[in-house]
Amino acid sequence: MTRLPAKPENAAVAAFLQKLAATPAVRATSARRGRLIFAVDATASRQPAWDRACQLQAEMFLATRDLGGLAVQLAYWRGYMEFAATPFLTDTRELARRMSAVTVLGGQTQVLRCLEHALAETRREKVDALVLVGDALEEAVDPICHLAGQLALHGTPVFCFQEGNDRAAELGFRQIAKLSGGAWAPFDADSPEALRELLRAVAIFAAGGRAALARLPGREAARIAGQLPAPGR
Repeated sequence: MTRLPAKPENAAVAAFLQKLAATPAVRATSARRGRLIFAVDATASRQPAWDRACQLQAEMFLATRDLGGLAVQLAYWRGYMEFAATPFLTDTRELARRMSAVTVLGGQTQVLRCLEHALAETRREKVDALVLVGDALEEAVDPICHLAGQLALHGTPVFCFQEGNDRAAELGFRQIAKLSGGAWAPFDADSPEALRELLRAVAIFAAGGRAALARLPGREAARIAGQLPAPGR
């Protein structure tokens, strides 16, 4: 199996983590869990990535249990204009059950609809982060970018994790991330660890902010912690 060169991906992941460190801090309290929307492309090409996401979702809950926990909403699109979202769930087994019941189905991307949904949710109650996992962007970018800017105004950054190397998707995802105050990072089928660490980092961010990230062990967390501003600045 051919592997992509490690250095470019590592550099992109490091850039993502640097951007994450610069986003506004979210502070958890005992009365409120972090709220995260986990949006995954479930069109036909996404079966392997969907399977990986099913395996990794539990780690987001585990990573945040000492920070007041995390409420995760699964959102996905597939088929002909089918978009669905679960309630915000705090039970990893229930989220896994719902994910395992979904089958991929051919269709075009619905990133615009996903961002519209996220905006509606954060207007009702603050959503601390939106994670978007996909490999394509088949829509007009300008309306999507407008929504990304509105999410920024509500303090909801979008973290775009792109599988593969589709150039049009990369350009679009980068703009979404920049305008929303989030970040973009790539991963591929041969690097599930990269996706695992990225999801874990965003979960920690949503639950406890940058201070929590600074206490998270591991190379990727250390990259973030090393870029945090000094206390009191």
